[in-house]
Amino acid sequence: MSSVRGRLAGSASFFAAAVSMAVPAYAQDDQSGDAQGDVIIVSSSRIDAAGFDAPTPTVHLDQGALSIGGRANVAASLADLPQFRASTSPQTTGTNTGAGQAPVDLRGLGNNRTLVLMDGRRFSSENDLNTVPSIMIKGLDVVTGGASAAWGSGAVAGVVNIQIDNEYEGLLLGASAGLSTSYGDDFEYRFEGKYGTSFDGGRGHFVIGGEYYDSEGVIPKVDRPRIGRWANFNGTITPDVGYGNMAYGGLITSGVLAGQAFNNDGSLRDYDYGYAQAGNFSAGGEGPSNDDWSPLVTPQRRYSGLASLTYEITPSIQVTAQVRHSRMYNDYIWFGDNIQGSQTSGQWINADNAFLSQGIRDQLSAAGEDGFYLGRANRDLSYSYIDFERKTTQGTLAFDGTFSNGFRWSAYYSHGEYQNNIDTPGFLLSENFANAVDAVFDGNGNIVCRSGAEGCVPVNLFGFGSPSDEAISYVTGTPSQRAKTKLDVGGISLRGEPISLPAGDVSFSIGGEIRHEAVNQTVGELDAAKAFRTFSFSSLSGGYTVSEGFAEVAVPLIYNTPLLQQLNLNAAARYSHYSTTGGIWSWKIGATNEFFPGFVGRVTRSRDIRSANLTELYNTQTTGYNTIQNPFRRNADGTPISEYVLSNGGGNPDLTPEKANTWTVGATYAPPMVPGLNLSLDYYNIDIDDVIDTIASQDVITRCYNGNAALCDRIDFGPDNSIQRTVSTYVNLANYKTDGIDGQIDYKLPVYKLGFDGNGQLHFNVKGTWVNSLTIDDGESTIEYVRSQGYTFGDGVPKWRVNATAGYESEGVSGLIRARYISPGEFNSSLDITNNHIGAYTYFDGQLSFNVKNDSGPDMELYINASNLFNKKPPYGSLYSPYYDVIGRFVSVGARVKL
Repeated sequence: MSSVRGRLAGSASFFAAAVSMAVPAYAQDDQSGDAQGDVIIVSSSRIDAAGFDAPTPTVHLDQGALSIGGRANVAASLADLPQFRASTSPQTTGTNTGAGQAPVDLRGLGNNRTLVLMDGRRFSSENDLNTVPSIMIKGLDVVTGGASAAWGSGAVAGVVNIQIDNEYEGLLLGASAGLSTSYGDDFEYRFEGKYGTSFDGGRGHFVIGGEYYDSEGVIPKVDRPRIGRWANFNGTITPDVGYGNMAYGGLITSGVLAGQAFNNDGSLRDYDYGYAQAGNFSAGGEGPSNDDWSPLVTPQRRYSGLASLTYEITPSIQVTAQVRHSRMYNDYIWFGDNIQGSQTSGQWINADNAFLSQGIRDQLSAAGEDGFYLGRANRDLSYSYIDFERKTTQGTLAFDGTFSNGFRWSAYYSHGEYQNNIDTPGFLLSENFANAVDAVFDGNGNIVCRSGAEGCVPVNLFGFGSPSDEAISYVTGTPSQRAKTKLDVGGISLRGEPISLPAGDVSFSIGGEIRHEAVNQTVGELDAAKAFRTFSFSSLSGGYTVSEGFAEVAVPLIYNTPLLQQLNLNAAARYSHYSTTGGIWSWKIGATNEFFPGFVGRVTRSRDIRSANLTELYNTQTTGYNTIQNPFRRNADGTPISEYVLSNGGGNPDLTPEKANTWTVGATYAPPMVPGLNLSLDYYNIDIDDVIDTIASQDVITRCYNGNAALCDRIDFGPDNSIQRTVSTYVNLANYKTDGIDGQIDYKLPVYKLGFDGNGQLHFNVKGTWVNSLTIDDGESTIEYVRSQGYTFGDGVPKWRVNATAGYESEGVSGLIRARYISPGEFNSSLDITNNHIGAYTYFDGQLSFNVKNDSGPDMELYINASNLFNKKPPYGSLYSPYYDVIGRFVSVGARVKL
């Protein structure tokens, strides 16, 4: 494998240089829906009449646009766009139980407020786009506005509709490999293929495709010098920060021997605390850190496949059968079940412990002490691994038909199952560990457990590598869960044009849907018994049923008059009845008008809803650790003390639905005098009440400090106002509000217009998002999150994000250069940090491909992708950053053969 990497690194460096000098390539990105014959599919609407343009902004992305940067999955490609935020990705989930998931998040409002569909239907796997083979995706429609009336709960921020290539003809095979050329790691490879054919004289069509992907990720965090062991320390983002209350092999934190650490042979030395201490942390010195071992980017393996069969039963009825299956899995080192060296979380060691040297026992006796507290980084004892597997299977049967009067009807049923199975060996068992630590001599001079518990094996904690294999087996266990989520959904609809008006045909769509979602999660016996000291899974079971009816109409009002050349009205309503929360309405009303040739204005007002999903209602308790600033404890200079705190999350069955009021107002312009030029500008305003959300640990603490007594109940305080744990279960907050502007300039210029021969074209595209405000009001205080963009587990977004692409495409060669701009901001604007400011960032990506045509054999495409082309370093301490690249220059090369 290392020789493969070496050859890849060499070729990648050459291709990276070539890309940086290449003429940029074309990647389609337009404002219209995807044309299928004479029908326009517009994902923000149920109306399917030819020529209909919905008033809600919709962006179409084809495979070319999704391939830029060679991202691991479609979600990562979307996260590059200004409207999206990468809240969950392999880069942000390396040390939690959601490792490697890839949902999408519009507007930074949370991935649960972006509804993801596949061919206009919901799909199982909790919107994890890893479960859809990329090679089978023809394109995406992204609706950047509320669409609950059209598609139901979850479409508060918008909709992403995945369009499957159900009509592919031929055989396509491909392979690629990539790695970070900056650091020589994060090696990945991918195999993909699809085959499609028609049969029975063209009445039927069959397509099947799939992919296999393997990424070794990045382990550990300290492999990135600006990431690992950086933390907010004494009000400053500081390097080389570790625990100040534990050591590998053990640190005595109380009594006459306080500040002494154990050597490997059980003797003592003076512990090096470094040059500064704050709370449980120290800077410099020998303080250990999980960053020394834990992953920065989740390693993962996955495969996925999809097959689709369509058949024309009669000239007016078509049936579609589709099945999809995927599996994502891996196991890797996770994080340590360490012992904090304090009186609340440290381990008490009796002075007569048999593993202590006689000299240490004598010192304790001379001081009149009967023991001490020990802090220990348990890399050699209980450093856990995570072994996860996620499997998704879904089958769909759909019928589409046409009546003699031209009305269209559809009916479908889909069943999906999503399994999430996790084992995490290496966590300490409370009772066994307590028994094993209390080791004494028996009457024969043997070391035994004082308790006499059956099977107890004494454990030696004094010195790195001291615990025996037998003791490790006795004191550690494996938290485990087996979860299955089921989705059953069916629906019918009728569309048509019942009457004609002077300005055109009136179009309508009516229908109904019923959906049942359920989850059942079982856990291991040890989890059920709460046998672990710090981490365990919880069983859960629950479900709900929702029945919905919807209607939509499009009415052309005025045609071919001054300033009202084509005025259309679009309105929709949906009634949803949930078995958990009852009935609720969503609706929208909008209009479009062509004021003069090429210039179209649009406005939409909608009421969107989102009922709590299964995760929010019934999710098991989650466990993680975060470095927080404790404003209840202060350093000598008045800055909050840093602490490393356990954080638990989970579901809440008493949640009520969210209700959002959304405005979008904008215009598109395609000037007739400049063919190929398209411009758009849209203002959005989303105001959500009864927001269902978890609150980041730091925000729980900050809001409690600001006077929110309800959130103070979610904090476990220790001595001297130290914080031991925060609880961030889902709650209904008062309000979530955001507004801003999306803009885009797109220009395509055939090269023959410049006097050159050939059929190539230049393509220039600039898209940007300006966020005026993003606030969360918990009923006591309002926090502004715009510009708070360095803190991973918060809700911050940059003020500006802009992508600019310049490219060239022809039959033989294509290439592009893309610049991604992120405006200046702060690491965390809710904290007083001396070096809080983050300057503006611009990343460059490149793509180059060659098409080799062969009249007597298969066609071939050779391509290279490079992201972060100039190896722009991330801000200091931007661990798990959703915006800043921590991989370095990443280059992938590949080939596809079409037979």
